Amino acid sequence: MAKPDSSSKTDPAAGYDLNTDSISSGKGHATPTRKEREAANMRPLVSSDRKAGNKASRAKMNEAREKARVGMAKGEEKYLPTKDKGVQRRYIRDYVDARWSVGELIIPVMFLVIILTFINNAVVQSIAIFALWGFFLIAVIDCIIAGVLIQRKLTAKYGEEKVQKGNRWYTAMRALQLRPMRLPKPQVKRGDFPA
Repeated sequence: MAKPDSSSKTDPAAGYDLNTDSISSGKGHATPTRKEREAANMRPLVSSDRKAGNKASRAKMNEAREKARVGMAKGEEKYLPTKDKGVQRRYIRDYVDARWSVGELIIPVMFLVIILTFINNAVVQSIAIFALWGFFLIAVIDCIIAGVLIQRKLTAKYGEEKVQKGNRWYTAMRALQLRPMRLPKPQVKRGDFPA
């Protein structure tokens, strides 16, 4: 059997040039080593100018916090804490903000009682303290009534099995705050009750 002639670089049957030296192999450069790739991908964990990096980071965080604070004050759902999220909690907030609550006046009444206790008269001090306890009792009764009313409205609107737990407590806590101090800020005017 004859050995193929290695000196012939062309295939006479096909007419193709089989010279492998003239065929390009593709990339044109060697595959980089792992060490070279890691060095190319290396980025410093801390910027070379630490003060500028810290300042930029702080400014970015402050901007994000301010955006979240404004969003929460406006009542935007994505910025609210978990306890304030949901359509039922929005309904409660709108209902409480639309009505007058006795609990809103607790802080001003407490300041008045503190001032009255400075008067050097035991009768005035006693009357002020008893009036404060009576006011607390009225505020608690008002919160209970508001909680029951809202619970009934939520049950009628969403069904008993879909009503969230803790709605009465949420109602009471919102009703005991001064209107300007409430967060999220009131979105409705007084007397503008939700449907």
